[in-house]
Amino acid sequence: MTRDPTRPALLLRLEGAAAIIVTVALYRELGLSWWLFVLLFLLPDLSLLGYFGGTRLGARVYNVVHTYTLPAGLWVLGFWSERGWVMGVALIWAAHIGFDRLIGFGLKYPAVFKPTHMQQVTMEPQPPPTTVSL
Repeated sequence: MTRDPTRPALLLRLEGAAAIIVTVALYRELGLSWWLFVLLFLLPDLSLLGYFGGTRLGARVYNVVHTYTLPAGLWVLGFWSERGWVMGVALIWAAHIGFDRLIGFGLKYPAVFKPTHMQQVTMEPQPPPTTVSL
């Protein structure tokens, strides 16, 4: 049996790796401090504190912080305002999200802490759906 390189879980992990590579390369071009990168890299995980308010709130806070939308908007704001440090923070944030995807962490469901959307997308090929004829 050959492994299909188009499996969704593999593609999501490769997407995460690509995000890390691109964000680190862009961060390097900005010439900002690598200490700042290390210091802020895990900062988005503070969103897990939302779980003190329950799984629904925790999932919402975690998911908002762990999508590329906010860091992309922050990067645009930094670019528009010509503030390199703002773009740098956005790149660190996006690198964190990419790293999470690469190692298999995904977005949370409101009912439970686990599984995430990455666990719902299996690494094993699935049989084709059966058709029902009427």
